[in-house]
Amino acid sequence: MEQNLCLESVHLDDDVKELSEQIIAWRRHFHTHPEPSLKEYKTSAFIKNLLKEWNVPFVEVEETGILAELKGTKGEGKTIFLRADMDALEMPDRTGASYCSQEEGLNHSCGHDGHTAALLGAVKILKDREFKGTVKFVFQAAEEIGRGAKQFINGGYLEGGDFIFGIHLHSPSEVGKVLAVEGPRSASCDIFDIEVFGESSHCAKPHQGKDALLASAHIAVSLQSIVSRRINPLDPILIAIGELHAGTKYNILAGKGILKGTLRCFDSKTREFALQEIEYVAQETAKIYGATAVFHNFAASPALVNDKAGMDLARKVLAPIIGTENIVNQAVSSLGGEDFADYLEYLPGAFLHVGTKNPTDERTWYPHHHEKFDIDERALPIATQVHVSYALGFLQE
Repeated sequence: MEQNLCLESVHLDDDVKELSEQIIAWRRHFHTHPEPSLKEYKTSAFIKNLLKEWNVPFVEVEETGILAELKGTKGEGKTIFLRADMDALEMPDRTGASYCSQEEGLNHSCGHDGHTAALLGAVKILKDREFKGTVKFVFQAAEEIGRGAKQFINGGYLEGGDFIFGIHLHSPSEVGKVLAVEGPRSASCDIFDIEVFGESSHCAKPHQGKDALLASAHIAVSLQSIVSRRINPLDPILIAIGELHAGTKYNILAGKGILKGTLRCFDSKTREFALQEIEYVAQETAKIYGATAVFHNFAASPALVNDKAGMDLARKVLAPIIGTENIVNQAVSSLGGEDFADYLEYLPGAFLHVGTKNPTDERTWYPHHHEKFDIDERALPIATQVHVSYALGFLQE
């Protein structure tokens, strides 16, 4: 890969440079062996073996989560958490890379393999650094389904903490750039399903049944009127149906249907109103076709919002690493969900995006959640350096 101009401004600590190849090797291991949400057993075991080798104490969180801890040699002080997510997506790997997934139908196509590798690098570096205070390392399961952060919060593992920090790899940005943007970064995420109950009959005698398939299809269409007619057009919101299942055979009127979808927005009042509208529209539309609808929702995460204090510190610690010209202070918010937002409702924190795109290598241009998603791996030691520098910068304030 050719050097890009952004990388010319990158300055890594000597110990991070020395560890760079190992960080990349860890990422390739995780990419080769991806695991789905809540089933990250081999990934968790790999991390725990390294922590034991390094004599870093840790506790297990639920079945696959890990919380490791390093106490500074310079005495008591503040406590900062550094977080990485570990789960992969249930989709094929079409990268053709030498390290492509060996697990059928599973792919680290969102960059969580890189997050985990970069945080392992931060553990390895910080265990040999001198500092005052405590650094705790959150290796989190199930970000993709909005359940992993809740394991740490509900289990009380964040008690006594002062701050939490996280990063996400970012394919639209060039490697060597880091986004440190105040305000909303990711939308709230609700994951819902709508069960539609009708009555089956022979398709030749539809009047003897209540068509759950027809009702389900009209619900899917009618839900879009919430965004176009019931919400202020200036308020960013998305309602999407990703799955619709109904019926058992071509000549049987469907007795049941199910829709699965998501709501994304930034305003809490809009979120509450939209959820009420989704349930109302589903139930009333079903009635038109003689069916009934039952709405279920899982609140996966709130909106992720960076505050000024967290971004001020970010810009301060990033400047020596990448240069002020490579710190991005403004960017369009994403309707993608991110359960790091759950932590921010419990602790002050900050969330940055680390660029992974090489402008001369098309393999790094694919978006997240694409089957050919890949990264310029030179972003990984940068991500480790960002973790290390932010943690030390916070503890020294």
